[in-house]
Amino acid sequence: MKISFLSKFVVNLRQIKSPFTHSPSSTHTMKTSLIITTYNSPSYLTLTLKSVLNQTVMPDEVIIADDGSGDETRELIDSFRKIFPVKLVHVWHPDEGFRLAAIRNKAIAKASGEYIIQIDGDIILHPEFIADHLKYATKGCFVGASRTFVKQNYSEKMLRSGQFDYAKLKENSKNKLNSIRIPMLTSLLKYQRSHDKLTIRGCNMAYWKEDAIKINGYNEAFKGWGSEDCDFSVRLSNLGRKKLWLKFSAIEYHTFHPENSREQKSTNRSMVEDALSRHLTYVTDGIVKEKPDERQTS
Repeated sequence: MKISFLSKFVVNLRQIKSPFTHSPSSTHTMKTSLIITTYNSPSYLTLTLKSVLNQTVMPDEVIIADDGSGDETRELIDSFRKIFPVKLVHVWHPDEGFRLAAIRNKAIAKASGEYIIQIDGDIILHPEFIADHLKYATKGCFVGASRTFVKQNYSEKMLRSGQFDYAKLKENSKNKLNSIRIPMLTSLLKYQRSHDKLTIRGCNMAYWKEDAIKINGYNEAFKGWGSEDCDFSVRLSNLGRKKLWLKFSAIEYHTFHPENSREQKSTNRSMVEDALSRHLTYVTDGIVKEKPDERQTS
């Protein structure tokens, strides 16, 4: 790894102070894991981890679900680990193509938290992001929320400097409605998408680990970008879990980057439609690997 990268993004990490004043156990009774996916994007992950340090309520642990990144990402995580106030775990597997479902499953299996909040490594979190999610953690439910897209120019400026400003993030958001936090409205709107099994954002969702285990996590038959999160949502819904939607809460900012290949989009979407039509809950190619005849899906 080049020293120039470390000096640009990590040299001042020891000076960063987390603003939270309570231990995780004093702000909520359940143990919470924050899972962050990444792949060879250390400049993006730097911004994400800095925003985690800005949380008013910290998760009990942070797990980096790494889809095969190189040494730069590992060294970056090692640097942050020295100043993180909670456990920072690096879950990695070899780079064998886009295997987002597989690395999320490894992170879910590793998680020690009862409740899992899930984001991506190109996201900057509002300071109340974790607190908002914890407020709506409800047994029998899972949670989805929106994201706001940051304009390319400001995204590139943040990536060059390794810094961000919340006022400027809001100012440089494309869909500004998604950047507005009005908690009192969230309670009124939380059931607006309860009957919509498909709509979910893998970069902003939360669920109970025990529910993820019951459906055997993500379906690793999904290869390439797209729809593995929708399939996860459909199967949780088929299990009888109700979806809550946190409009005007759990705000996050999506840093601009070129789109991933959509080559597998139609194939992946057909698997989602199959889960819908057959009312599937459990998949055999998930956290636990089973032969198709070892367990009957329902």
